[in-house]
Amino acid sequence: MEPSLDLWFKREILPHEGALLRYLYRVWPRRDDITDLRQETYARVFESARLSRPSNPNAFLFATARNLMTDRLRRERVVSIVAVGDIDELNVLIDELTPERRSIARQELKRLANAFDRLPAKCREVIWLRRVQELSQREVAVHLRITESAVEKHISRAVRLLNAELRTESGVGASHDAEDLDFEKSHGTQQPD
Repeated sequence: MEPSLDLWFKREILPHEGALLRYLYRVWPRRDDITDLRQETYARVFESARLSRPSNPNAFLFATARNLMTDRLRRERVVSIVAVGDIDELNVLIDELTPERRSIARQELKRLANAFDRLPAKCREVIWLRRVQELSQREVAVHLRITESAVEKHISRAVRLLNAELRTESGVGASHDAEDLDFEKSHGTQQPD
């Protein structure tokens, strides 16, 4: 084993083990397979890194796990009813999506990304760490050197602002949240980041 590859793996991949396990438990229906899935994911990442180190190891780890689960489902040929609920999350049957559904999904994702980009920086960072990186509230607080109550406030504010943005963009009508946001902007009373 190449020492630098070993060190890279310990530094870049192993710290994400908790998030990887949470992800696997959330999307894979058979709990008995989780340990094998984790180990096979690690093996695939390690082998791939021998040839070329990924520029975003965290994203590569989760993409590898998703691809591994997709491969397993395809090999089984018969998908259990339990697994069917998670197929959308695994992107297994992406070819079976209609063009209309793909277009709608792309539009919704673009709207969400635009709304996310308009969040205040601290709210955006807290939401990213909490919901995408799946860190605990305490881990986010430690990482950002803020209190757990500040994490809660940023999450609450971010969810409120995202909801207001998405409702306004979709033409559902101005909600109270959107009116509050407009009031904050026009009166300079927005909460600090």
